[in-house]
Amino acid sequence: MGVCSVSRACCLLLLLLLFLTVRPLSALPSELSLAAIPATTLAHAPGHQPHGPNPHHHHHHLLAPGPSPLYAPAHAPAEHHHHHNVHAPAPAPAPGPYVAHGPTKAPVHTPSHAPVHTPSQAPAVPHMSRSFIAVQGVVYCKSCKYPGVDTLLGATPLLEAEVKLQCNSSRRPVVVSAKTDKNGYFFVKAPKTVTTYAFHKCKVSLVSSPSSSACKKPSDLHGGLCGATLRPEKHFVANKLPFVLFSVGPLAFEPQCPR
Repeated sequence: MGVCSVSRACCLLLLLLLFLTVRPLSALPSELSLAAIPATTLAHAPGHQPHGPNPHHHHHHLLAPGPSPLYAPAHAPAEHHHHHNVHAPAPAPAPGPYVAHGPTKAPVHTPSHAPVHTPSQAPAVPHMSRSFIAVQGVVYCKSCKYPGVDTLLGATPLLEAEVKLQCNSSRRPVVVSAKTDKNGYFFVKAPKTVTTYAFHKCKVSLVSSPSSSACKKPSDLHGGLCGATLRPEKHFVANKLPFVLFSVGPLAFEPQCPR
């Protein structure tokens, strides 16, 4: 029983001491409580002040995004500058097509006319194919009004006038004769030994006129005296043989008119 009483007494003593220590601290005024705060407690006071600027610092973060949209629209002139670059090359391609139209029209006209004229001369080629030769012509008696003049004014066809076709395509000349009809027309064929390959070596000349005619002297009209050249006319077939018809003249004899 003595031990229990002692322990109870100790507990009461400790509670009394604790009450006495806490009581004076709570009884102090608010002004003295700040002065009585130890240095360690004051050291924590500024520690809470940095937390105060935190809202202020956070307020700066709110202001920072403010100027950022101000710089964003500042880039708008960049698009306007790009718009100027678009206008600069726009007029450049415009003169290009106009220069190109000039030379395109020039070559179009030159070849268009060239083929038109060339085919017109092509039909002359068939005349050079190997065929036999036939010659036609007319012989006239000139008028006494124009003796010695190369004209057929007042001339009349001469009947039974003799002409010759002479071809010098070989060593020995080939000669064929023919006489005119009442219209002064004659037709003569060259020998089969002569073809159109050598027609340029053949000529027709006047030989004689009938004794009853007043025209006795051969004239050199169209080469009747020295030899008339052959002009190709057309192709034809005689006795299943190919021929080329040539023409000469017209030829004429000079008249012997009374003075």
